[in-house]
Amino acid sequence: MSELDEARQVINDCDREMAALFEKRMAAVRRVADYKRETGMPVLDAAREAEVIARNAALLTDPALEREYAAFERAVMAASRAYQHRLLGDLHVSCGGGEYDIVLSRGVLAHAGEELNLKRRVLLVTDSGVPTQYVRTVAAQCQTPVVATVPQGEASKNFRNFEKLCGIMLQNGFTRADCVVAVGGGVVGDLAGFVAASFMRGVDFYNIPTTLLSQVDSSIGGKVAVDMNGVKNPVGAFKQPAKVLIDPDVLSTLTHRQYAAGMAEAIKMAATHDPVLFALLEERGGEAPAEEVIDRALRIKRAVVVEDEKEGGLRRVLNFGHTVGHGIESRAAGTLMHGECVALGMLPMCAPTVRARLLALYEKLGLPTVIPFSTDEIWGAVMHDKKLSGGDITYVWVDEIGSFTFKTLPAEEFRTLLRGEIGR
Repeated sequence: MSELDEARQVINDCDREMAALFEKRMAAVRRVADYKRETGMPVLDAAREAEVIARNAALLTDPALEREYAAFERAVMAASRAYQHRLLGDLHVSCGGGEYDIVLSRGVLAHAGEELNLKRRVLLVTDSGVPTQYVRTVAAQCQTPVVATVPQGEASKNFRNFEKLCGIMLQNGFTRADCVVAVGGGVVGDLAGFVAASFMRGVDFYNIPTTLLSQVDSSIGGKVAVDMNGVKNPVGAFKQPAKVLIDPDVLSTLTHRQYAAGMAEAIKMAATHDPVLFALLEERGGEAPAEEVIDRALRIKRAVVVEDEKEGGLRRVLNFGHTVGHGIESRAAGTLMHGECVALGMLPMCAPTVRARLLALYEKLGLPTVIPFSTDEIWGAVMHDKKLSGGDITYVWVDEIGSFTFKTLPAEEFRTLLRGEIGR
């Protein structure tokens, strides 16, 4: 037997032993999940994980392997967390528009065919900014995939592309028994969802968000739309997905700016509902565990959507940062990302103590901290926004992290408030 064969035999023996130990470890993880279900404890205990890694690394006889062993331990713990999430039922949404599961698990993209019914015609909608390997991975698991790619950016969310996608479905013989799958960020999800809501009066829609922003926010809730005449989302529908797959591994291809912009939506959720998540973001910034951030943000949105599916009351809290942010986004004309506009839009809508914490967090994440436009420059878009009703504007105000109130002012009084908060 050659040296190579001997080494491989040792590896094979180790793998057999590790397989048995892995099953034993996961049996214990199952007991931990049961305990957490009963007590309401969160899946992630970052302090314990760091302690375990440090303690176990100290057992090595070869300190040169410490970095590789720490990486190995982190991978095992990530698998354990994913298993716990699965045992705890992942995230289930039940509302008037339907029931569906959100599967949050690293590597789930490669198993999309096991989670979704893709044994039919599948329109895969994506944009030019999404890595092609993600689309190819999903397409390989479809019986009859038809890939449609639109240009990256908000400008693609229009009636022209809506008509184009519906035409592709007609040309390829799609029926009500087929489905639409979005593989991309919020623009792709909104556009693909609106197509799915409209074609043949509705076909199944699956969402596979590939940006942090869409994973923590727009992937669920059922609001789908297109832009028109310079106004964001004035025409759309409520179309709940049949299932959502969230794979944190895809975030590795995002730029720092894209990741930070996605964090803005998580900050929005934390500022209005979850002081623990906000404190985690303050402490860890962009290094906060993605699974924990996504999970906590989605649980907030799920609770809101289940109570108020069609924005008749509570769901308006999700507009924190958007009432002003949409005006900023319209005026920025593509120079600022959606999440950056939402981040800026939160600043005038909170107490000074909250604003100070937001600004410190933005600095840590690399988000913009100064609104580059005057109130008059963004006012036209604010007036067009759908939060305007009967001449009054209802907005979300945060006095302290973790809570919020709804306030309503006549439009001109709100304009005066904005001038005072923005400074011009």
